[in-house]
Amino acid sequence: MRDFAQWSLDTLREDGGNLSWLEEYRFDWTTTTSHALEQILNGKTIILITDGKRKWFEHYIISSINAPSCERPLLPIVCIESIYAHFNTVSGGEMIDIVDDLISLSYKEDYFFWYIGKGDDKRADIAKRRDNSYFWIFDEDYHNAFTMKSYDSNLDIKLLQLYKLFNASLNATMFGEVDVNS
Repeated sequence: MRDFAQWSLDTLREDGGNLSWLEEYRFDWTTTTSHALEQILNGKTIILITDGKRKWFEHYIISSINAPSCERPLLPIVCIESIYAHFNTVSGGEMIDIVDDLISLSYKEDYFFWYIGKGDDKRADIAKRRDNSYFWIFDEDYHNAFTMKSYDSNLDIKLLQLYKLFNASLNATMFGEVDVNS
């Protein structure tokens, strides 16, 4: 079984330059992503949250992560609005506590948040309360986060490329090609 960091580097280089921008940030990528992959392998549900500008990406992930063409076991993934339809109206600590309690009761602590978006968006607040959350966060340095710039003119393309790498990482991990614990 291969080391995840080395596998990631080899995969980035094999892609023919499309992911060359990511090679410089590969350690941030492997550190954060290996933890998320480990949680997925342990059967945790992914609760996906994006900021408003990335709703298109949320729909893309939800519709493609369990596509029949993936030929792997289905993953438990939901977007936050499917749990609480009025999540956009949540503001303040007390209401976040109520929603967090609802999620904890529903998923018995076997879940983690995957947040994609600006760090200062209020939709990030619930994910920031949990140490096991996975972040693709913009314009903010945050622990357990892969950081990007929201003003990057190629951000949407980079998000799609990251998802492609995440999906390949998921396959390699699920089929025992790489060890995310190394």
